[in-house]
Amino acid sequence: MSGITYIRGDATAPSVKGVKVIAHVCNDIGGWGKGFVVALSRRWPEPEAAYRAWHRDRASNDFALGAVRLVQVERHVWVANMIGQRGIRTGSKGVPVRYEAIDTALARLADHAIALGASVHMPRIGCGLAGGRWSRVEPLIDERLARRGIPVTVYEHGG
Repeated sequence: MSGITYIRGDATAPSVKGVKVIAHVCNDIGGWGKGFVVALSRRWPEPEAAYRAWHRDRASNDFALGAVRLVQVERHVWVANMIGQRGIRTGSKGVPVRYEAIDTALARLADHAIALGASVHMPRIGCGLAGGRWSRVEPLIDERLARRGIPVTVYEHGG
């Protein structure tokens, strides 16, 4: 369907050359501790610390659905904290994923990736704890990143 490459492996350890951005979806309530973020925190403390500070100071910054913050974790590796889910529980308004917020965040991520000359790496964002459907997320990634010439790799975890 797209310019998205699918591989089995660990999205926190992209093995391509050049500048890399590892993208993932965060919630809008300051929660960090389940899902893909556990793997991120195992490798680097900076993404969680930056997310928590961003949330804590949200009255005076852009912390909201659709926002993105890049955190440099190694010389050529950045992590993109993208706010793409409302809360953490499925309730009367459905699952936590917010496709419009992911779309907005991906468009902002694309600008960062182009400026950095970076490839983008991710799990199936928005489809784990956020409850989203890949059939809705994949076209957003294709439209916002792949069609702008940004190499995108989606990682399937496990063997």
